[in-house]
Amino acid sequence: MTFDSLTALCPLDGRYESKLAPLRPIFSEFGLIRFRLQVEVEWLISLGAHTDFTALSPLPNELCAKLRGLYHHLTPQQASRVKELEKTTNHDVKAVEYWIGEQLTQLGQEGLKPFVHFACTSEDINNLAYGLMVKAGVKEELLPQLIQVTGKIEEMAQAYRKVPMMARTHGQPASPTTMGKEFYNVYARLSRQLKGLEAQEYLGKINGAVGNFNAHQVACPQMDWRGFAAQFVSHLGLTYNPYTTQIEPHDYLAELFGGVIRSQVILLDFCRDLWGYISNEAFTQIPVAGEVGSSTMPHKINPIDFENAEGNLGLSNALLDHLAQKLPISRWQRDLTDSTVLRNMGVALGYGLLAYQSILKGLSKLKVNPLVLEQELSSSWLLLGEALQTVMRLHQIPDAYERLKALTRGKTVGQEELEAFVEALDLPLEVKQQLKALRPETYLGYAEDF
Repeated sequence: MTFDSLTALCPLDGRYESKLAPLRPIFSEFGLIRFRLQVEVEWLISLGAHTDFTALSPLPNELCAKLRGLYHHLTPQQASRVKELEKTTNHDVKAVEYWIGEQLTQLGQEGLKPFVHFACTSEDINNLAYGLMVKAGVKEELLPQLIQVTGKIEEMAQAYRKVPMMARTHGQPASPTTMGKEFYNVYARLSRQLKGLEAQEYLGKINGAVGNFNAHQVACPQMDWRGFAAQFVSHLGLTYNPYTTQIEPHDYLAELFGGVIRSQVILLDFCRDLWGYISNEAFTQIPVAGEVGSSTMPHKINPIDFENAEGNLGLSNALLDHLAQKLPISRWQRDLTDSTVLRNMGVALGYGLLAYQSILKGLSKLKVNPLVLEQELSSSWLLLGEALQTVMRLHQIPDAYERLKALTRGKTVGQEELEAFVEALDLPLEVKQQLKALRPETYLGYAEDF
């Protein structure tokens, strides 16, 4: 069976292929080869440029440009040649090294081949390649989409600033709020997580087999290898981690994925709330021509965007949680259990990106239903019981809470009953007038003033 979107094992490469195309050059096997090439090429160029590394002269600018072109302009056909070499080596990083050697031969630069992958262990290349990969994926794709979702939620918060609604705690009627305030709560939560994600460091190391520059120091004792490694990692756009075993310990990845999980838990909570608001008709959904909500019930407009988002956020968080818990653990100075797990970063983040797209689509179809919200509030005078008993406490009327509880709990209470209750209270006239003037739709506290 040939591979295409219909036969793909993973839905990200099947059903949702077109929606996640931007992730493919970053998190695919092709992307990993390209990032490995970048690290290997830049290491070779940096070695030549260092004055204390006398075994290699600085590479001419024209040659540096050609070498950088190997990763800037890598083609799928060239990446396939790397995979052919891997069939012989059974080692993916060594295959990249050999492929670079082939390119150097074609360029007439055989003399440079010994300095490709010089003093490096494969994990020196891998950790930097994965660092570049995840940084590109998060900074270029995930964060812009998450920022767009957050901005849309803020926009809707402002639009619904003065739309009063009955709140619910424990699913039961509670003091009124505004739809805008509830949207702004989500915006504020996401904004806080975004600050952490935007400030996230992406760490890297290039210090040899067990993190001590053993071979480096023997081969070239005159070099300040620690300073050189720090400069090189920084040159790649990553933060240098000087204290590692064979592997960079991946703690920053756990931090990063933890931040993404927290953001996506907030969004999952948001999706479930919107599902409920659609269900009780606080929101209607704008019909899309040609769409079908049910194979048998023609009237249906299902909240599928928020349902799909909820499901995909759950998948993403489950994978990210495993990544965050597994990756920082490695037996002694290194084991290989992280290798296959790291290859799934794109899958984990891809499900999240898919969810963000669904949320944006769902939000674009929402239309608030103020009439339903007004009717709900106008029939919920018992919500004013909180205000009445608090004012009674202020004026030291005994058993204020208990008296309002007896009046309202489990009962139908309207405007007349509450006004009669107020009239019978031992309160100043102006206070009574103030309480009688209360309406559920105006009993909002500071809900409009975010």
